[in-house]
Amino acid sequence: MHIGVCKIRLRIPDSHSLKAKRRVVKSLIARLKNRFNIAIAEVEALDAHQFAVLAAVSVSNDVGHLNKVISHVITFIETNIDAELVDYETEFFF
Repeated sequence: MHIGVCKIRLRIPDSHSLKAKRRVVKSLIARLKNRFNIAIAEVEALDAHQFAVLAAVSVSNDVGHLNKVISHVITFIETNIDAELVDYETEFFF
């Protein structure tokens, strides 16, 4: 069993309240869950209006598949117009 974890840092420039941030983050999380069948949640910067940190996790028997899924997740987030990808870190556990 292999586990891939990706910590994703986002900037939400049009958000001026926690309510606006929550709308963007929840929408993005729902789309990622539905499209890639991953576990994802907001894990840091919960009180920041324009920043969010998400953690995405996937489990597979194949490391190549995990790398591909996480790569597609990052590409999807980069094309998202509501939030900007600032940085991400990926770790694999075997």
